[in-house]
Amino acid sequence: MPRKIAIVGVGLVGRGWSIVFARAGFEVALFDSNPAAVAGAPSLIRQSLDKLVTHGLIENADTVANRIQPAQTLGRALEHAEYVQESVFEDVAAKQNILTAIDANVDSATLIGSSSSGIPASAFTEHVKCRDRCLIAHPVNPPYLAPVVELIPAPWTSRQTVHSVRSLMESVAQVPVEMTREIEGFLLNRLQGVLLMEAWRLVEEGYATVEDIDRTIKYGLGLRWSFMGPFETIDLNAPGGVADYAERLGPLYHRIAASRTEHHVWSPELISEVERQRRMMLSADDLTRRMAWRDERLMSLAVHKRDQEERA
Repeated sequence: MPRKIAIVGVGLVGRGWSIVFARAGFEVALFDSNPAAVAGAPSLIRQSLDKLVTHGLIENADTVANRIQPAQTLGRALEHAEYVQESVFEDVAAKQNILTAIDANVDSATLIGSSSSGIPASAFTEHVKCRDRCLIAHPVNPPYLAPVVELIPAPWTSRQTVHSVRSLMESVAQVPVEMTREIEGFLLNRLQGVLLMEAWRLVEEGYATVEDIDRTIKYGLGLRWSFMGPFETIDLNAPGGVADYAERLGPLYHRIAASRTEHHVWSPELISEVERQRRMMLSADDLTRRMAWRDERLMSLAVHKRDQEERA
């Protein structure tokens, strides 16, 4: 019997996950409480698969698409599934409800990962019998192009669950990163949040425009960060490595941090100003087109990174 994955919640993230698993040879069952979402998923998934073929990231769209099948009921989707990727709306009550339903239908050995981007698993899995087999498996969107996936256990998640989900993610060409315990926002959004907080403040205080802040990342930090993390970056930015860097620039970063003694919620006025500047550069009508452009660029970058890794 082919190995099977169940995708519960067939929005943008759920559809992306279906490509990840089907591309790796798994049979994938799609379920959503909204029948229209399931009905519309195959054509949207096929559009993404055709683009992957164009960029040489998969060989045959038909082969991958044929592995992805809608399920009429949650029970049918979960039947014989070794892993469930829950990707419903980012809301505690919604996740509690779907976990209750999954718990009532899932096989006794099936593992369950949630795509939650900030809500910890302890907030919506404590009440289910399968809670030791539940954890956060948070992707970057779209997961078939940005392979990192954060694995965060709840206090009751078994160590074997984390190990097994990590092995599964590695087998489908994702890049799992583990946290030892829960913290709001996990790794990715906490790191991104620090940069965003300072970016918003620099605009609010009139130090730079939205465009120039974006250019700083696009043509500076982002170039290195596309193949190195922050610790490796600074390790290579001083003759004596990371300790040398810390000695040279540690006081500067301390002064910067000390200058931000408090953070506040982005004000409506600040949001309006950033929105005004962004709409001057990109109209609201062009957002969808630009999203497609972003994915095309990610595909080209994925090809480049794959080729470089093969040569290494």
